[in-house]
Amino acid sequence: MSDSLTLASDAGKDFAPASTPTSALPLPTVAQGLNQTMDLQDPKNNGFWLWKWLCNWTSSSPTMLRAVEKKILSYVKLPYRGFFVDIGPAVGEADKIWTISMNTESKEVPLVLLHGLGAGIALWVMNLDAFAKGRPVYAMDILGFGRSSRPSFAKDALICEKQFVKSVEEWRREMNIQDMILLGHSMGGFIASSYALSYPERVRHLILADPWGFPEKPSDSTNTKQIPLWVRAIARVLTPLNPLWALRAAGPFGQWVVQKTRPDIMRKFQSTIEEDINLLPQYIHQCNAQHPSGESAFHTMMQSFGWAKNPMIHRIKDVRNDIPITFIYGSRSWIDSSSGEKIKSQRGSHMVDIKIVTGAGHHVYADKPDVFNRYVNETCDIYKVGAAGKLITPVQLIRESTESDEEREPNLRTAKTVEVQPDMEKQPAEQPTQPATADTSTVPVDDLTANIKPK
Repeated sequence: MSDSLTLASDAGKDFAPASTPTSALPLPTVAQGLNQTMDLQDPKNNGFWLWKWLCNWTSSSPTMLRAVEKKILSYVKLPYRGFFVDIGPAVGEADKIWTISMNTESKEVPLVLLHGLGAGIALWVMNLDAFAKGRPVYAMDILGFGRSSRPSFAKDALICEKQFVKSVEEWRREMNIQDMILLGHSMGGFIASSYALSYPERVRHLILADPWGFPEKPSDSTNTKQIPLWVRAIARVLTPLNPLWALRAAGPFGQWVVQKTRPDIMRKFQSTIEEDINLLPQYIHQCNAQHPSGESAFHTMMQSFGWAKNPMIHRIKDVRNDIPITFIYGSRSWIDSSSGEKIKSQRGSHMVDIKIVTGAGHHVYADKPDVFNRYVNETCDIYKVGAAGKLITPVQLIRESTESDEEREPNLRTAKTVEVQPDMEKQPAEQPTQPATADTSTVPVDDLTANIKPK
């Protein structure tokens, strides 16, 4: 697949000039003479009259999705590149994954981002700049979502999960990324965990942001007694439907449905996209008003919305023991964070780190982006490469116990011995001048890296 990468012609974005890539991280091939439609995916069944009518009813199209995504990403300050990665017949006949990359000239271990259900690349708008300052960053629209291809997935939960994993691996292979720090949010965390189980040699570190699908569903006997009969009846009727069916059923009013049912989404991004906050509900509508390929796959994998048919809690212990796992939970999220504690007890405290972001909900990356970005950067900085090409350990302390940002906040002003701020990444590491105090029970990061085998 020599022509597997095609650069998007996103006019109006100041892309960085192409430069010579490193051997491990080649820049995407730049196609010459592209027109304005080369970065659009046309659905295979666009000749079917019913599909055309449905697209008109929902007021959605790849062109409209491309336009709103481009407006949101215009708030990203650092240059980025957008392109489709041809992964071949991973699930469908010829699948393509929409990708953006940043800072690919860096020799650091790349960070790869997997979004959650119903989301897409643009929802990382408040995180991309912070992540890409010190390392290569790649964000993809997971197969079946956003601007990526929308093939028909299997109807078996485990096979469906493996198809997602295969698509990520084929993407990695086409991108020629040797290994990576893999960050997944919600459903993306579930896929990232499954990927680490299947391809451990490709994962340096697993970062799971409020991951979906980990705990086992409680028995119905403990839940149904507290739920009114009429609610259970409605839930049973709606079970065969995809989670976001109402958005498509609303047709041209889908954006209005998002605005009215999830006003919190607009508030989360208001500080960044202050000029036109309606871009967010418009983007979510456009991502989910099209053929619900990935959403149907999620429906296949789920056992009611909050749980997976094959919970990760029973399998995550089999992730290779030299791959550290960092959990980042929102303190107000509906996701059960006790799974992280259980996994920590199984794998040992030195290989599992748990962060609790106070005041954040399920969309922890958007609720408290500064805290979330700091936690992710601290984790990635463990793998920074020195001038001699050797792994160096930054000045930071990793706690044995579950950590909350409330515990860390007072230390931000006196960061000489505990914190490494993002703008200090290129400064020489300093050794702590004072021992850890009793109220900040810590273990030096060397204890963690001692268990990380070179790959």
